[in-house]
Amino acid sequence: MLVEIMKFGKDERVAVTSLDVAETFGKPHDKVMRDIKELGCSEEFNAANFGGITYSDSRNRTQKACVMTRDGFTLLVMGYTGETAMRFKEAYIKQFNAMEAALQGKLVERQKGIAVRQALTKALQQSSEDARMHGHAYSAYTNCIYKALFGLDANQLREKFGIAGKDSLRDRFTREELRAVQSMEYLVSGLVECGWEYGRVKEFIAQTNARRQLSA
Repeated sequence: MLVEIMKFGKDERVAVTSLDVAETFGKPHDKVMRDIKELGCSEEFNAANFGGITYSDSRNRTQKACVMTRDGFTLLVMGYTGETAMRFKEAYIKQFNAMEAALQGKLVERQKGIAVRQALTKALQQSSEDARMHGHAYSAYTNCIYKALFGLDANQLREKFGIAGKDSLRDRFTREELRAVQSMEYLVSGLVECGWEYGRVKEFIAQTNARRQLSA
């Protein structure tokens, strides 16, 4: 069973897929999809708690599946009875609780990150770096930070996660990764305010991250 933080419309929600429910409860996937369709819930509830997705089956055919929130999952499995089913329900509830706590932690870090990014943006704007880089200083420094922490720049991370340019890359970072990015951004903003230029900053954060990895 796998409860995850997923993209649900425009927001991130804690959710599970119909594929996982079918596998865990030992039911054919088409039966689970039919159960969802026959719930008879209101359009408002359905829109808020169930979403359509696709997947490739063993014959590489595109098939339909469903992603559902805790409320959608709860409504669906109410009718699944038996001792084994009850154990699975309890286990799912524990996972939902754990992932919702993790999501809340991510949201807190994202709010902290806004202030840190604003400080970095302001530092760059007040330095000569933004003019020297023709208005692209923030993206250049961000790529520098990502390369130091993850070994990939922003575009490469988007390819890795399979997300479009309009979607937020940071939504895919864990709470710990967000903290690491914010710590590095805070450090960089201080260096820029001290008059350091890009090349010197790049070398310094690479060395700093290398020392952190050795001490970890």
